[in-house]
Amino acid sequence: MQGEEREPSTIEKYLREVRGFIAWAGGREVNKDLTTAWKEHLKSQHFQPETVNAKLSALNKFLRFLGREDCRVRYLKIQRKLFRRSDRELTKEDYTRLWSTANSQGKHRLALLMETICATGIRVSEVRYITVEAVQSGRADVSLKGKIRTILLPGKLCRKLQKYAKKQKVVSGEIFLTRNGRGLSRRQIWAEMKALCKAAGVAASKVFPHNLRHLFARTFYKVYKDVARLADVLGHSSIETTRIYLISTGVEHAQQLERLGLIS
Repeated sequence: MQGEEREPSTIEKYLREVRGFIAWAGGREVNKDLTTAWKEHLKSQHFQPETVNAKLSALNKFLRFLGREDCRVRYLKIQRKLFRRSDRELTKEDYTRLWSTANSQGKHRLALLMETICATGIRVSEVRYITVEAVQSGRADVSLKGKIRTILLPGKLCRKLQKYAKKQKVVSGEIFLTRNGRGLSRRQIWAEMKALCKAAGVAASKVFPHNLRHLFARTFYKVYKDVARLADVLGHSSIETTRIYLISTGVEHAQQLERLGLIS
């Protein structure tokens, strides 16, 4: 995976899943029966189908590396979802409450970080590309997953980032840093956002960094109705991936069914 120049966070995720399989196997011989049993074990743990497939993906990649293609397992077949769970969707109102709470608690770095992700649609792993130089030029060149794309930074956001960098005495490189001058980790950002939930009155199930990217995607699409352009902005290779961001909630889907007028 390092040879493929995969992100450190992605590598760590795959390693974590493979270690989980190895711990469960307990020294037993690896064969197709064992890997199939692992799949059934995961299903019995009430994981979401997508989570099971992610774990199987890591295992299959590891088996391919070992030359044990005979032990690879099939993924769960998942029907394309027509709607998403409302209790997992971060609304604009939720986001505003989180942002306001962060500011009122003096967590200005976190507030600006959330604002930056939500206003640009960047991934958490791309936060490191928000640099003093990028802010000065109004654009950040992101290199991720073997692709390079340019993210335009809104003028108002640039001014806020410049003011913050100046206050923190950051003259070059990454803007969002820890007290020790290191970049913020995904886990740290996640933990800081979760800590806002109770005071902000927002369900913890809705609060994680990637949901800010989802909010950006839904808001962008409502304004421009252009899924192909949105896919480019988000850095998706497939429009089908982008469509997942845009499915309606269960409540919205129910309202759409009501408007059909097929019940007397």
